[in-house]
Amino acid sequence: MSAVTQSDAALSVSDVSRSFGAVRATNDVTLVVAPGELRGIIGPNGAGKSTLLSLISGHLRPQGGSIRLADRDVTRRPAYARARAGISTVFQGSRLFPGMTVKENVMVGAHAPTNAGMMDAILRTPRHRRDESRIRDAATRALDTVAMTAWADRDASDLPLGQQRRLQIARALAAAPSVLLLDEPASGLRHDERVLLSELLEKLRAGGMTILLIEHDVAMVMRLADRITVLDLGTVIADGHPDKIRNDSRVIAAYLGEGYKHADSN
Repeated sequence: MSAVTQSDAALSVSDVSRSFGAVRATNDVTLVVAPGELRGIIGPNGAGKSTLLSLISGHLRPQGGSIRLADRDVTRRPAYARARAGISTVFQGSRLFPGMTVKENVMVGAHAPTNAGMMDAILRTPRHRRDESRIRDAATRALDTVAMTAWADRDASDLPLGQQRRLQIARALAAAPSVLLLDEPASGLRHDERVLLSELLEKLRAGGMTILLIEHDVAMVMRLADRITVLDLGTVIADGHPDKIRNDSRVIAAYLGEGYKHADSN
């Protein structure tokens, strides 16, 4: 996938910066993501990857630069407004709601775009009933997408870790996002669970979903990503096709190491 211009982008981040005291977590970070692209974000610990995701999702406010979702400037919008605009996020360590079924957990994600208010819920107005029906339908579709329909009535706390991750993604998908942000979704998963997760992400991309994937499993990112952005100490040091990234001397020195290049060529 070739680079896209900012005017055609699903998501564009321009010169975004954020500091915590004397630490520059992100330093004039710029990236432009095409519609339907799977963008990998990699880098060593402390590179600013999770901070960047929080800035895009609205959980942190940038101190400089701008963030656009398609043609809308969302730089100053709070997280809930960005969720309504089309950004869904699965953070590392995202929790499930114990005592609720799998489907009920997914339905929580579908509430973000609803129109009914508290009084509608109390009075059970037609608008509330329409929203509830839409939410159930959205949850059903999301569970079908992640191949968890058979688990819908199970208690979410009974799920193995791999299924919990798929449930978290389903909950994000229930809001019908245009951009999906994933922070370390493969962390702690067994090999077979990582394979299933990779297949799900490929399926989502094939369906047109724009995805930003932060992941320490470099081999997984290299296989899945259309383009990769590499951060080090809050700064973008490389951006491009996986073949370019795996051979970039700055990336090898800062993150991959010479051993990665030699192992990859065998």
